[in-house]
Amino acid sequence: MSMGGQTPVFVMNTAPERQSGRKAQISNITAAKTVADVIRTCLGPKSMLKMLLDPMGGIILTNDGNAILREIDVAHPAAKNMIELSRTQDEECGDGTTSVIVLAGEILAQSLAQLERDIHPVVIISAYNKALQTALDIVTRVSVPIDTSDDDQMLALIKSSIGTKFVIRWSDLMCKLALDAVRTVAADEGGIRTVDIKRYARVEKVPGGEIEESRVLDGVMLNKDITHPQMRRRIHNPRIVLLDCPLEYKKGESQTNIEISKEADFARINQIEEEQVKALVDRIMEFKPDLVITEKGISDYAQYFLAKANISALRRVRKSDNNRIARAVGATIVNRVEDLRESDIGTKCGLFNIEKVGDEYFTFLTECTTPKACTILLRGPSKDILNEIDRNLADAMSVARNVVFNPRLVPGGGAVEMAVSVGLHAHARSVTGVEAGPFRAVADAMEVIPRTLVQNAGGNAIRVLTELRAKHANGEYSWGINGDTGKIADMKTYGLYESASVKIQTFKTAIEAARVLLRVDDVVQATRKERQQEQGGGAMPEEPVEG
Repeated sequence: MSMGGQTPVFVMNTAPERQSGRKAQISNITAAKTVADVIRTCLGPKSMLKMLLDPMGGIILTNDGNAILREIDVAHPAAKNMIELSRTQDEECGDGTTSVIVLAGEILAQSLAQLERDIHPVVIISAYNKALQTALDIVTRVSVPIDTSDDDQMLALIKSSIGTKFVIRWSDLMCKLALDAVRTVAADEGGIRTVDIKRYARVEKVPGGEIEESRVLDGVMLNKDITHPQMRRRIHNPRIVLLDCPLEYKKGESQTNIEISKEADFARINQIEEEQVKALVDRIMEFKPDLVITEKGISDYAQYFLAKANISALRRVRKSDNNRIARAVGATIVNRVEDLRESDIGTKCGLFNIEKVGDEYFTFLTECTTPKACTILLRGPSKDILNEIDRNLADAMSVARNVVFNPRLVPGGGAVEMAVSVGLHAHARSVTGVEAGPFRAVADAMEVIPRTLVQNAGGNAIRVLTELRAKHANGEYSWGINGDTGKIADMKTYGLYESASVKIQTFKTAIEAARVLLRVDDVVQATRKERQQEQGGGAMPEEPVEG
């Protein structure tokens, strides 16, 4: 398929009308392997980056398996199925997106040999089920509990999740950011632990400055400036009122027409509007706030009164930001000014100030006593790099979050996979009949993770894996691959641990995917005409006639 000495191009879009039986299975497995090959080089600390051009002409620079696969456009159904895996893994755990694809691709590749021996797919699937159960038992056996309040253990864990990523050069800083953010938003509500990163830990990316300047604020930052130039830009221990209503005169719900005959009436109408606004502002001033924040607008007239009373105001704040401020400063968002109570006012904020960061003004509400929400301020040289740091930080935070819910660790660097592989081989002796072959196939497939780590580091895969297998055969489970050198290392001393929940999810997803694809024996392309008939009635549905 190569053209005039150019690199070969994978075309995965040419699916005939129908493939059935062995042919369909082979085609599916080939497609799945191709997807795995695309991101195989993204595994481990020595991983390469991929540069993707999106249709708009922007670029994405990343080695995050999920981010890459999200952007690749494939037409082959089996390849699409593989891409879904990394999405599932990302939503569930945030880490292991590359491993899950590489593993699933390898299990399928090993299945090919089984199919060629004319073993029925159902038998293979049944063997895979048993292999998965055994694998999960082995993971439980090699896992160790972790103390979530111990910083060193937590940082070591987070480091393993971003150790393979672009931000490894600032890994200590990034791990601290992720840990601080997760600790800040973790809350116990009625005995139920919640760690809502998505809602309460916001990442603000501001190009400029150095990456080392990134930090987790003990509070919130907004991309806003005050509405009136005479308002204060720095207030210590402000009293904060959060509103969800406009400080403007009320317009009628529907269109209201007023006929005026005298000029005095017109002046009176304007006056009533002003009085309404003044009444709103007076009601707020009774509580002597220093800062008023609303999600809606503030009219010029209201701004003038607020500025006169030495109250700063921010308007049109996003709802999600307002919720974050409420959590950080201990305030309640009020919908009507009339309902304002003393208990709704936020007083837990130590400092309100407005700074110019880059070329925009940002509002900082920091030094909060017990913030339950936070903003992570990322600085860096360019937008693309900031986006990549953001992706890596999201992974790190979800790994920290997982550990809060399932505080068990397993050794990293392919040690678990190797332990599972050796364990499955040992167990395969007790499996009788035809299922022994597929059982061993899973065991062999597990070795793909340590093998890829060695290959990416430029080591000799055969020699290193033999050494590693020998270690595990002696029951030394904590030995894995040092991804920087491509040699074997004891993960206890190397300090590379990852969350057990990520590993469990990786195995489950990968084996499940292999089972699903093996169950397919027919790939049929429905043509458009047939589809329309299925939906009932070929032509476009007619518009209902009104009247």
